[in-house]
Amino acid sequence: MMASSDTEPSAGPMEPLATHLAKARRQYQQWLDRVTPFVLYRWLGTAGLLALFMLRIIFAQGWYIDAHAIYLLNLLLAFLQPKFDPSLQDDLLADDLEEGAEGTASPLPSQRDDEFRPFVRRLPEWQFWLSATRATLISIVCSFFEMFDVPVYWPILVVYWFVLFLLTMRRQIQHMVKYKYVPFDIGRKVRYGSHR
Repeated sequence: MMASSDTEPSAGPMEPLATHLAKARRQYQQWLDRVTPFVLYRWLGTAGLLALFMLRIIFAQGWYIDAHAIYLLNLLLAFLQPKFDPSLQDDLLADDLEEGAEGTASPLPSQRDDEFRPFVRRLPEWQFWLSATRATLISIVCSFFEMFDVPVYWPILVVYWFVLFLLTMRRQIQHMVKYKYVPFDIGRKVRYGSHR
């Protein structure tokens, strides 16, 4: 009989590297699983990384912040938007009615006694935090390389960012008012089973 080591494929030169990579992935996932319930501390850590990034920009006197700020704005907008856009559902309903489909009800509650549907984000808080933290870490690393320091006339970019922020937030707030949703959990939390 042949030994069991003869039937298994021989380990290549990359096998130790693949083993270490798999171990690092497991440890990273384990760390993410451990920090998941600590929302405030996660965001404070991300704010600390952003402050560190800002200090790095100031001391390096570079131009690294531009793309990072626009990416964070994009993440914020995805965080504030509903996963199922009511305006798209209204457009689809109007198209169905124009094509002669029988009257189907809107998926959103239109009266007080209709079913309550909770707000579901397009980008969940966890993904928002993880993407913002990764982007900040990548930006900090990139700030140590000269090839990423592209000189720009900064006042134009600052004005561009504020105009972009104001226009998109105005549109988002109008959308929230029109479809009557609030993307935040504000107020007293009702506990079921309590008799108060």
